[in-house]
Amino acid sequence: MDSSDSQWLFPLEAFQATPTNWSLQKELYDRARGIEFLFRLGSSLVLPTSAILTAATWFQRFYMRFSMEEYHRQDVAASCIFLATKTEECGRKLRDVARICQVKITNKEVPPESKEVEQCQAAILLTEEALLEALCFDYVIESPHSKLVDLFDANEQDMLVQECAWSFAHDSYRTILCLLYPPQIIAAACYVLAQRVVDGPNSMSLDARVSSSAPNASLPTPPTHKPLSPDATRFAIDYFSFNDAELACVSDSLDILLEFYRARVQEESQSHLAPVSAVPPPTTAPRNFKLYLSASQLEAAPPSDPVTGRTPNSSHGGRTPATKESHQDAEKMIH
Repeated sequence: MDSSDSQWLFPLEAFQATPTNWSLQKELYDRARGIEFLFRLGSSLVLPTSAILTAATWFQRFYMRFSMEEYHRQDVAASCIFLATKTEECGRKLRDVARICQVKITNKEVPPESKEVEQCQAAILLTEEALLEALCFDYVIESPHSKLVDLFDANEQDMLVQECAWSFAHDSYRTILCLLYPPQIIAAACYVLAQRVVDGPNSMSLDARVSSSAPNASLPTPPTHKPLSPDATRFAIDYFSFNDAELACVSDSLDILLEFYRARVQEESQSHLAPVSAVPPPTTAPRNFKLYLSASQLEAAPPSDPVTGRTPNSSHGGRTPATKESHQDAEKMIH
């Protein structure tokens, strides 16, 4: 793991004490909604994947140091996208980012010279100041996707596995995995899960796929037979040469991904995720509290329910706080 990234990796317990005072599950649910908005914004601006993933990482990092109650997820998503267009050298005009942002929010066409676009530009610039502070001007990001490319190059086999793993890596940004583990851990988890989904429900379990040794590895090779072929189900694990501690992190990553999918599949529009959510999680990754709930579960959970972890002070994210004068200053910067 690069030392420059170590400050951005947190123990799971740290999410019980983020600046946001909502329940942990509501915060993570709204983080996922913010990432979804960010992805749609980046796609509409025709940004390269690297810029979108960089912005998504910044979005997750931002809320480790600032509250969702004070900085609305849409403002933060737009600011992350705008900053990424500069650092990733795929520049877009502030007005274009603000206009597309308003289109996504209102679901209708918005004139570039409208007051709403000007206000959105001001909000993006104000939020960008907090974003730069939160990031400590550390802009370099390595995504799990870059590690997946290495895996794909080393094992050009089932394209369906590659497509599934790539999709899972995208969805990993809707979770907090990029704040918990380095890219190679997440990439391996996505690859292993993709193999398990493609292989089907009667195939080897996730526990066997991420165990510290391959099945029958201790059995001697008969002298009159050729050595056994490498186990394809352990390709990613063997490729990265993980130790036991790292294998435990892969198991944890799989558990978090599957919990996220189980929560999403309960929404009517996400029924296509059923085959993924049905995969049994690793038994080696026990956890005594939930991270992800569906929208209906969040509404049904009383504030005192121990599963929520924290007592929420609010159920809605506020807009970026700013005085009338600061908005005027930002508007001057726009023009």
